[in-house]
Amino acid sequence: MTRFTVATVTYNAEHTIRRTLDSVAAQTHPAVEHIIVDGCSTDGTMEQVQRYVERNCDDRHPHTITLIREPDSGIYDAMNKALAAAKGDYIIFLNAGDTFHAADTLARVDALLVPEVVARRPAVIYGETDIVDASGRFLRHRRLKAPARLTWRSFASGMLVCHQSFYARTDIAREHPYDLRWRFSADYDWCIRLMQSAARRSLPLMPTGLILTDYLAEGLTTRNHRRSLIERLRIMASHFGWPRAVAAHLGFVVRAVTLR
Repeated sequence: MTRFTVATVTYNAEHTIRRTLDSVAAQTHPAVEHIIVDGCSTDGTMEQVQRYVERNCDDRHPHTITLIREPDSGIYDAMNKALAAAKGDYIIFLNAGDTFHAADTLARVDALLVPEVVARRPAVIYGETDIVDASGRFLRHRRLKAPARLTWRSFASGMLVCHQSFYARTDIAREHPYDLRWRFSADYDWCIRLMQSAARRSLPLMPTGLILTDYLAEGLTTRNHRRSLIERLRIMASHFGWPRAVAAHLGFVVRAVTLR
């Protein structure tokens, strides 16, 4: 049975955290570790978390919950703390407001890991993402589709797989912590470096063909779209060269203008 670590990073998220906590608790797959990393919230976030812990700490709930509450240097620093603490085979970052698409999402992913797949345990398991509003209502499918065959070079066209639908093998992910130079797009760089590591080891990246995540439309990157794009341009240039990066970002600008 595959063990999954779900990492949830929070700071003053009292209005969105409940949906995420309920979604993790509802997973039918029994081997789930939930790590909550809170950057010393000053609102009602911790009251929500404490109620969650109290509701899910008996024998009827086989999931384990770990709470880390201390100051951090931003969301990616908190994610690195979760990486260091994770005990699962795969780590999934599901932040406040994001949820699994269904209660059996992790069970369905685990069912895909048949013995012949586990013999060469994939470095990454990935799938699709739906975009939802703050109430969890469906807005649209994510515009970028997860390809049937993914390589690190696929990300030269942008982040084709949403961070929340990118399940990384914990032992490999721990070797490649988030680069704290990037405040808004370190996840883009992190995914590329993990896939590069998988290529060097000749490890597969496994598509599930499933919608894995319902992603909250107003995340950190969405709220800081311009600064995120500038960071992503620099990250893309470091991996693929400036001509490819500039060409890709001109395409992003054209699409943004068209959508208006």
